[in-house]
Amino acid sequence: MNIPQAIAGAAPDQLLLGLDTFGDVGSTASGERISHAQTLRDVVEQAALADRLGVDAITLGEHHRDDFALSSPEIALAAIAGRTERILLGTGVTVLSSDDPVRVYERFATLDAVSNGRAEVILGRGSFTESFPLFGYDLNDYEELFSEKLALFAELKKEGAVTWSGTHRTPLTGQHVYPKTEQPNGVSAWVGVGGSPQSVLRSVRTGIPMMLAIIGGDPARFAPFAQLYRESQQKLGVAPMPLGVHSPGHVAATDDEAREQLWPHFAENRNRIGAERGWPATSRHEFDREADSGSLYVGSPETVAQKIARTVRMLGADRFDLKYANGAMPHAQLMQSIELYATEVMPRVRELLAG
Repeated sequence: MNIPQAIAGAAPDQLLLGLDTFGDVGSTASGERISHAQTLRDVVEQAALADRLGVDAITLGEHHRDDFALSSPEIALAAIAGRTERILLGTGVTVLSSDDPVRVYERFATLDAVSNGRAEVILGRGSFTESFPLFGYDLNDYEELFSEKLALFAELKKEGAVTWSGTHRTPLTGQHVYPKTEQPNGVSAWVGVGGSPQSVLRSVRTGIPMMLAIIGGDPARFAPFAQLYRESQQKLGVAPMPLGVHSPGHVAATDDEAREQLWPHFAENRNRIGAERGWPATSRHEFDREADSGSLYVGSPETVAQKIARTVRMLGADRFDLKYANGAMPHAQLMQSIELYATEVMPRVRELLAG
């Protein structure tokens, strides 16, 4: 695979390579669905393995659906904190639109303390909307809720007295939020962006770095957003901020094995969600096309490493997170994927970028 000319990003030895999961409810080796509780325990084991093997970050995505177990990811992250030593502990994403920014900040400041400074939060609107009626929010306010709450979160990161007012919560007048962190810039945060110019600009204006969620199609489609991100920082006088990328995938010993392991779970997951959203059923051709030239990082360690390196160079990314759980995959397959990602993919990506 050809790797395009690099755009300025992190040096190979400074590139962050992480993992991400929504806590997809798993299955046994014989295909029987496991419980939400067992899925959560498995996520903790997966994160502990990732830490032992040197993965830079683990992020857990908040959802409020039957097929995902992580409705309170920061609780799972606190459990992971007690089992790990160095890995960054984050969410991908926290649905800020249907939460209270003050409570979100307090929870992650607490996680940051108990993990010795390893907490981070990726703030998003959420591609699923179950949390809005669940917590009493109107979907008609979808855009306004996120913009307003992100602005408040940016103020909270300063960790001083906050005076703020909006339309969706009571105002704050010279109030402090506790606990204070030991970080110079408060809780580490990112803004999850699906790919609109407005979302890119919002990230820059709040001074919170952008995490691009690229879940389909050629990653080259997102190069204009990466360019806009950097140009806007320069134009607005914002200090350079890192750029992160999140995409799904699976690693196995060979390309064929990885595809055969992932395909049935990918298809079931995609068709279930697609039926809710009015999409046509997926096909093996669509799956293979995404694996060949899209944003599905599935294959042998060499194949996945080549594809990650290409994306990192193309976009000038400082971080890449692989969503390693996709549908009801067995725990053993996920553990193998994590091991191959850490021991073979990560060093190979850095080797490719250094060459």
